[in-house]
Parts: sequence; C-alpha cells; structure tokens
Amino acid sequence: MTEFLDIRPEVAEALAAGRAVVALESTVIAHGLPAPRNIEAARGMAAAVRDAGAVPATVAVLDGRVRVGLSPAEVERLATADAVAKVSRRDLAAALAYQGLGATTVAATMACAARAGIRVFATGGLGGVHRGGERSLDISADLTELARSPVAVVCAGAKAILDLPRTLEVLETNGVPVIGYGTHEFPAFFSQSSGLTLPAQVDTPEAAAALLRAHWGLGLDGGVVIANPPPEEAALDAAVIEPLIARALADAEADGVRGGAVTPYLLARLAVLSDGRTIEANVALLAHNARLGGQIAAAFAELGAD
Repeated sequence: MTEFLDIRPEVAEALAAGRAVVALESTVIAHGLPAPRNIEAARGMAAAVRDAGAVPATVAVLDGRVRVGLSPAEVERLATADAVAKVSRRDLAAALAYQGLGATTVAATMACAARAGIRVFATGGLGGVHRGGERSLDISADLTELARSPVAVVCAGAKAILDLPRTLEVLETNGVPVIGYGTHEFPAFFSQSSGLTLPAQVDTPEAAAALLRAHWGLGLDGGVVIANPPPEEAALDAAVIEPLIARALADAEADGVRGGAVTPYLLARLAVLSDGRTIEANVALLAHNARLGGQIAAAFAELGAD
C-alpha cells in the first residue's frame, strides 16, 4: 500500500509521535453536499477535529495516489471539479490506475485509514441495507468493511434513507459492535432516534476509548461503530422526514436510479423536498461527529494504545 499512499507530513508526524489523528471521508465533499456548503462542511469538520486536540486527515484519490490528509487547495479542487469518481473499496485500484480524481466512501476511507495506521474516523452516516434490499441485495460495502478494518467510525447512525433494522442485523452478523454515545437508541441520521435499541452505551470519550482498547486488545478483527445522535438543535423529526424519504425513493425508482448513484440522488432530492433543512442537519451533524471523533482519538492516544 505504501507504494500508492501519500500521507501528509503533519499527519505522518502525528502518527509517528502517537498523537491523535482522525480520518475524514471525501465523498461528502464531492457528492454529498452542494457547493459551497461542501467546502464549508469540510472546513468545519477539520476545525472541529483540531478543536478537540487531534489532527484531521481527509482521504481521497488524487492523480494516481491515495492522499491521507489534504491541503485546503486540494479540498477545494475536489469540491469544485466537474468529474470526481465515487470510490469504494472495490474501486480503489481502478481510481489509482486512471490517475483521476476520486472521493472515497466510508468503506474506502476505512481501508485506507487502517493502512495508514489511523484508528478513528468521523463521518456523517453509514451506508447500509437499502430499502427493499432483501430483494435487490443492494447492501453497502461500508458494512463488510467494518468487519475487516480495525477503525472506529463515529457517525449519526446509518443514513435515514436505508432499512435501519436490517442494517443493524447485518452489522450484528458481521460481529461489529454498535455503541450508542449518550444513548441506547440507534440514531437515524437526520433524527436522534430510530426506536431501535442498542446493546451498549458509552457517555464519555474516555469510556469510548477504553472500549476500543479492549476490543482490539482482545485481538478482535474489524471496526466499531460509535453512534452519535445529531445535535438536538439541528435534528429533524422522524415523522416529518419519513414522508419525504418515501417520495424521494419513489422518484428514484421512476427515474431508474441504481447502484452507487442512489444515495447521492436521494440526498439531493431530500434537500429540495425539505427546503434545505436536510442540508443544514447534515452539515451540523458532520461537525458534531468530527468533534467527538477528535475527542475519542485524543483519549485513545492518552491510553498509549495502537
């Protein structure tokens, strides 16, 4: 991997010194939010990580290299380019060979973070089992990557457009711990609660770090989900957002949207249907998760864990 991996000096120095580093994905920059909110969100996440005492490391594919840690100019390049590939784990080799621009999903970011030696990753929401996935088998590679890569993912649960109960079932089957932060309920991305109970809860970054140390100290493979509800002031009522999701799903079906294009389409459609409220919630929860990711990474570094 080192042949294809470029770690920004600030990130490499922090890792070598055992200091806290938090990986950040780039799909949200290129595909998750419209300009200029995508650049604002990327800056906000990086600032939140730094405020928590950690170093941000946004991951992307640029010019035939996996970059771990982007400069402000590189973030802007991703945010404004006309053609940026959406890169999951399966797409990494092709993206490197084509030497174009690639924005990494949760799965690809986890894979690259693990190879760089980064243990904590903050994002918005996980991919998961799509609604109707029991027929289509449309299941995000994020779930299988969590079973492979030893990285903690701080997120607001899985995206609300998904089948959340089946998503949790797949995570359980893969042996991935899903831990509520300050809650025993699985958050539903835009909403604080899904009504789905989680088996474990932590209430401080230190408790989360201790849990991670125990998980990996036992030699257990794979990652851990730290499910962090969106901030109350930005969260949307599930009763309000669910009819909009149903309408967006119907629109996607009518327009013949399939595969990796489904999630960006639905998020964009929801932004229109909600008069921009989903974008505001998304930006707020991204920074919220980044801040917690930084706090957990700092507490993990204090334990001297690797």
